[in-house]
Amino acid sequence: MDEFLTMREIKERYDSEWVVIADPVTNKLLEVQGGAVLWHGPDHDKAYDKLEEFQPKSAAVLYIGDLPKEEVFWL
Repeated sequence: MDEFLTMREIKERYDSEWVVIADPVTNKLLEVQGGAVLWHGPDHDKAYDKLEEFQPKSAAVLYIGDLPKEEVFWL
């Protein structure tokens, strides 16, 4: 998946999924504006497994959509 997608395109294609974005383009506030989606799916843990598998130079892992209320995340 080398195709550059804007965040609008990513949101349209991968609603309610986790995405791993390689070489994300960000604005001055470091908000992701787009990039190449390496992986997408419903599993948060698998997203991080894929991040380790692909080992891109830079990456972002994002949930596209509203997080389910039952999800708990440690930062």
